Amino acid sequence: MNITLRQLRYFLALAQQAHFTRAAEVMNVTQPALSMQIRALEEEVGAPLVERTAAGVLLTPQGRALEAYARQVMAAMAGLEQGMRQPGRGGRLMLGMIPTVAPYLLPEALPVLRAQDIGRDLHLREAQTDRLVEELIQGRLDVAVVATAPESPDLAATPLFADRFLLAGSAEQIARIGARRPEPRDLDPGQLLLLDEGHCLGDQALEVCGLTRRGARLDLGAASLSTLCRLAAQGMGLTFLPQLALRQERAAAPGLSVVVFPDPQPAREVLLLRRASTPAGGWLDDLAATLAQAGERVMAG
Repeated sequence: MNITLRQLRYFLALAQQAHFTRAAEVMNVTQPALSMQIRALEEEVGAPLVERTAAGVLLTPQGRALEAYARQVMAAMAGLEQGMRQPGRGGRLMLGMIPTVAPYLLPEALPVLRAQDIGRDLHLREAQTDRLVEELIQGRLDVAVVATAPESPDLAATPLFADRFLLAGSAEQIARIGARRPEPRDLDPGQLLLLDEGHCLGDQALEVCGLTRRGARLDLGAASLSTLCRLAAQGMGLTFLPQLALRQERAAAPGLSVVVFPDPQPAREVLLLRRASTPAGGWLDDLAATLAQAGERVMAG
């Protein structure tokens, strides 16, 4: 049996996406190229692995069995690649980070990482949580900084710091709110500015308000926190601003004002995510400590 790692990667992408076109997009190949590899894999296995339906793709019993073995193989390969790179001590470190953390945490953390030889050859991947998790499991990342811990036995999370949410708007809007300090659930959903779907920050903001996307009427679908802050500073609405981003965003949008929510203050927990097969300790603990301390310094400033 001559099964290749490429075939297994394509098959796992197909199993996760349940759709040939979406799986091809994830793997950055054409759909015919992915289909050809899946057919070749089925020939090697000697059995159909997927059922092609009008709605998408379903795994056959043989496909489900192969998926479990394929995940074990890819986890082992990820461990091999990681060991050969020796991340964190002069080797290449593949670090993923969500967009609502990276621009605020990295400028503080990177000089320390390089001084400690943890990030001398640092490759950063900035993407939304789902994509980072996918690339982490596939071994294309060593670790990822996220704010939502996925429920997966393949992953382990180390808490870094709590990042509380502030209510941000124009000086006039915040002055009208005054010392009243509203509860998140008392906010008018029609005044909330949100990030695009897929950004965990937007979903977390809605969760603390007890709302859904449909309930937030002023959803402009902004792609970045900086865009939201500039709109809020101009009086276009209110937004949830992580304390981690306060210093930079207020400097970039001088008209932006904030008010603190009453206790218990809503917050997100920033986490360092790794594969469960990645041993704790050593460079990983050093990286977590450096990122945690950098986050605390940014929020204290």
